[in-house]
Formats: sequence, C-alpha cells, structure tokens
Amino acid sequence: MAKENFSQYGKEFQETLCQLVLLDRPFADQIFEVLNINFLELKHLQVFIKVIQKYREKHKTHPSEVAMKSVLRTQLNDEPDSVQKLVRDYFARIHKTEPLDTEYIKDTSLDFCRKQKLKEAMLKSVRLLKSSSFDEISQVINEALKLGADSDFGHDYLKDFEQRFLIKTRNPVRTGWSEIDRITNQGLGAGELGVVIAPTGAGKSMALVHLGAQAVMDGKKVVYYTLELADTVVGSRFDSCITNVPLGSLFDFHDEIYEKVEALPGQLVVKEYPTKSSSVITLKNHLEKLCNRGFKPDVIIVDYADLLRPSSALREKRHELETIYEQLRGMAQEHKCCVWTASQTNRSGLNAEVITMESISEAFNKCFVADFIFSISRTAEDKLNNQGRIFIAKNRNGVDGVIYPIFMNTSNITIKVHPSTGETIGEVKKEAKKRQEKKLVTLYKKNRNGGKK
Repeated sequence: MAKENFSQYGKEFQETLCQLVLLDRPFADQIFEVLNINFLELKHLQVFIKVIQKYREKHKTHPSEVAMKSVLRTQLNDEPDSVQKLVRDYFARIHKTEPLDTEYIKDTSLDFCRKQKLKEAMLKSVRLLKSSSFDEISQVINEALKLGADSDFGHDYLKDFEQRFLIKTRNPVRTGWSEIDRITNQGLGAGELGVVIAPTGAGKSMALVHLGAQAVMDGKKVVYYTLELADTVVGSRFDSCITNVPLGSLFDFHDEIYEKVEALPGQLVVKEYPTKSSSVITLKNHLEKLCNRGFKPDVIIVDYADLLRPSSALREKRHELETIYEQLRGMAQEHKCCVWTASQTNRSGLNAEVITMESISEAFNKCFVADFIFSISRTAEDKLNNQGRIFIAKNRNGVDGVIYPIFMNTSNITIKVHPSTGETIGEVKKEAKKRQEKKLVTLYKKNRNGGKK
C-alpha cells in the first residue's frame, strides 16, 4: 500500500499499528514505552490494546495469536456488546491477513504517538489559558515534544560491568575542598543534586560561588542562576574568588583580573531572575536556549531554590518546595550534569554550633531528594574570627555526620575546609558551653572588681 494512504494516521494506519503490536513482540516492547491507548481514536482498537497490555502484565510474556483468541472470547464482558463484536471482528480479520507496509508503520509509529500526545497537550493548554497557568502550559507542551526522545535502554548489569568502575560514569565535578572531594568520590556527579543549608548571612551564596568558581577553573561549563543578587554582583564575587583580590579592591586590579578571567579554561553564564518571578520551567527554557547555542552545562547553580516560584500552586507551601527540589534533581538528570542549590534554615539554626537537617526551613522532605547536603554554621563569635563549621548532613556516595572546621573570609570570598578533628555534635556543643561559661565567669569577676582584671 502506498505511504500516502497513511499520511493522516487514520483508521487504516491505526488498525495496522495494533496488528503489528500483536504479531511483532520486539516492536510491541518498543512502542509500549510511548503508546497511550487514548492515542487510538477507535474504541475497539483501544480495547484490543488494553487486552494485550493486561495479558503482558499478568503473565509476564507477550500473547500469541492462539492465546489472544482465547482471551477475546472470555475477557470482554465489561464492554458493550457492540464493542465486543467490533473487537472480535477486527481480530478475525487481521488474523487472516498480513500487515500492510510494515516498515512504514514501524518508522512512523513514534511520530504518530508524538502528534497524538501534542494534540492532547494543546487541548489541555486551551483549558489552562483560562487560569493563566503559563508555566503549566509550557510544561505540558514540552513533555509532549519530548515523548520517546529517550533512547537509553538502561544499564545492563553484566554487559556494562566495567562501567561501574570508571569514575567518568559519574563525571564528578570537584568542590575544590580536598576533604569534601575525598568523601564524595571526587565531588558531585552527573544527575546529582547538592544542597547547602545555612541561616541568613552565614555564607550560602559564598559557598555556591566557590563551587562554581572551582568548576570554571577546572575547565567546566557553569550556569549560575541568581534569584537574589544582581548578576554583576555575582560576577564580582567570582572575580574575587578566582583571583583572591578583595571585593573592595577589584577596581584597583582591573587589568590583572581581566587577564586571569580571560585565561580560564572553563565558561560561566550568570543569569539573573527577580525573586519569585521564575520557576524551574523558566530555568529549563533558558537552558534549552543555551544548549541550542552549543553551551551544554556541566554544573548548574541555583542561588537559591527557596526563592523559585512553584510551577503550579499547591495547597501547602511545603509541598510546593518539595516539588521544586524534585524538579531540580530531574533537571540534573535530564542534562546529565550536577545541580547545586541552597536552602534557608529556620530560627533554630541562627545561633546553632552545628546545623543539622532538622533546622531546614519550611519543608524537611526536600532533603530526601538531594544526594549531598552540607550545612554552614557560624555563630557571632565565629564571624568575628572568620571561623565556622561544615557539617555533612547527607552523602549518598560516602560517609556523613562529619564536622569540618572552616576558615571563611568574606572580603575575598575565601572558604578553606580543614581536616576533621573527629568531634561529634555533642562534643562541639559541650565545648561551646564551656567557653560561654568561662566568659560569664570572667565578666562576673571583672564587674565585681570594678572593671579591673
């Protein structure tokens, strides 16, 4: 049969498609990844495919023609008599004939599914327009366009044995802190989500800049989304972090900084969005534009996720935040890169000696989706002495629960992580209490002696 007869994917095309699903198991395995029964416009074809799907699910095998004949005699009782007759007549007809233009059907079946999916998406988008849900419209359309785009059949446990022992399979990006790189197997890997948790003013953005700067210096492509600071301010922080020139002296070293920046092996794009004006879908649309221009990111940094707008409004804010973090990890997997972001602590984290995940703001469940989480704790005394602590709250690729002393200089965006002393959270708190008691005793004695030591 001429291909033109199938050009509109009408009755003949769909009937032949369903015939191939029954007769060609490899084709059925492939098409069932993308085929929705609602794509079929005729009721008897929908029922026919549904019967095949149920058989495969129940018996863990594909039905033969003999098995299908038996099933159709006994398992259509829930359908109207008219539909039952159409299904059985259809089977009797295709049972006696060879499928037409088999190769054409196979070659165009994915296109058929995509067009049907897009048709559904467009109808849904019309309804969404009434509520001005533009992010949801974009998401629905993009999902339709991406139908069947994944050609990865998965990891064969035996055949791909050696891949599990190659570090490049994770393609990790170093943090630049040797202690952290050691326990994470050389940094955050492709498809992984890392989260920095800290109270306001403790250095979340500073840590994210450090991570981005290290990646750029290692020859990686980095996209930095700033939702709080201006893009030029973030750019200046990168200047300071990379060159070690204090923020207040950048203008004095203009030429020297430019020379170092120009020689960087990696690339950096800083994109600014006003707070709560953008969603993860907004970021994904921007990433698509970058990829179309040949800029495929190795690292995506979102400063910070709590300032993103949810793609769709949910009843509770915590559910919205959980969804945002799930979408960020999905973005990491889609682009096969790592994603770093940060989260604010609640009030309990403001003066905590060691911040744990219990102090995370709004939605604790957003921690579940992350692969690596570390906190930054800096008391008022720590800030005066440029000190603080990093606590490894979660680590899917190594140990957690470790405390690292840090040196943090905000003037030139410098963070140094020192080797762990082996102290536990309880020991750190106990030592802090001792110091506080000693201060109080000293102050008491001073006041008792009229201000004299």
